[in-house]
Amino acid sequence: MSDNHEKSSSTPHKSRVSLQGDCENCFGLCCVALPYAASADFAIDKDAGCPCPNLQSDYRCGIHDSLRQRGFRGCTVYDCFGAGQKVSQITFGGRDWRGAPESAKLMFEVFPIMRQLHELLWYLNEALTLPSASPIHGELAQALDETERLTDLDSGSIMELDIAAHRAKVNDLLLRTSELVRAEAIRSQKGSASRRKTYGRGADLIGAKLRGADLRGANLRGAYLIAADLRGADLRGADLIGADLRDADLRGADLTGSIFLTQPQLNSAKGDADTRLPKSLTRPAHWSSSGR
Repeated sequence: MSDNHEKSSSTPHKSRVSLQGDCENCFGLCCVALPYAASADFAIDKDAGCPCPNLQSDYRCGIHDSLRQRGFRGCTVYDCFGAGQKVSQITFGGRDWRGAPESAKLMFEVFPIMRQLHELLWYLNEALTLPSASPIHGELAQALDETERLTDLDSGSIMELDIAAHRAKVNDLLLRTSELVRAEAIRSQKGSASRRKTYGRGADLIGAKLRGADLRGANLRGAYLIAADLRGADLRGADLIGADLRDADLRGADLTGSIFLTQPQLNSAKGDADTRLPKSLTRPAHWSSSGR
């Protein structure tokens, strides 16, 4: 999978392809390990460790082609960043939880930890492609190596990890990356940035009217953009890590050059054929084909 940013001299270690869910090589872990509650995203309640009633004996979804229509929109948004196949095929050596029920509980507990590690790998790989972050590429590469090493641990060692501490260490590097990238994006605007409104981390922008807004280089980390109107907005160089884009209207928006955007975020939003995306991401199938 290619990235929209110019490649730097630092080459990411793990292909972005391997950081996407591969259901063919997974034992339906997201359909069993994770809990969900009846809501706009899920038609029923399900406890952690309990198989979804739509999960078939071959670990495939029985209603995959009609999930949204049947009230399981949340399933179409989710992506494990490749953690499912890693746990299934590497950590547990291809032993499935039905064939080896004694390992089921541990497998289901390891899976969400592995997902966190794989999500960090996604961000670190992207950071290493950003020329503006070249001053810290060495530190980023070390963090990527360490995170990859953690994903290769045995199941017991993974359960003993202080995942919060590791996330905090990586997040410090991602914050520094963001500052470097956004500063460059703002410098390139030739003074226009001073006339734009700025937003802080975790900004409450639920339902905000931001149609056509100039958000280049904006700090939208963890921002609540639920149902925000971002039609035609310019988000180049904006940091979108952790931003809640559920039902945000991205029709005609320019997301090229935005950083730390993930497929699940896009899947939860609305867009169309005119929405410009980073090359590393895929236009969701449920987006409209019509323009603004």
